[in-house]
Amino acid sequence: MLTHVVFMKFSSQETARAVCDKLLAMEGKIESLKGIEAGVDVTRSGRSWDVALITRHEDQAGLKAYAEHPVHQAVLTFIKQHITESAAVDF
Repeated sequence: MLTHVVFMKFSSQETARAVCDKLLAMEGKIESLKGIEAGVDVTRSGRSWDVALITRHEDQAGLKAYAEHPVHQAVLTFIKQHITESAAVDF
């Protein structure tokens, strides 16, 4: 199992909530997406990110298929219009 974790920052909490909703709406629409969690940070500390995304895939090929899937690409297009910073880890 491969876990994909992404942290994102946005200019507003409203945008962060919209992104989170769009991410969670991918559930069940991408075959290689075996699990998804996303949430908006509630702590709002200096070291916080606005949104965290965790997805699970069988392997790197599954992650690649997810990344290239049209449903994910549509969400990514929206995110790219609003994101100010991101970080990711795949393990």
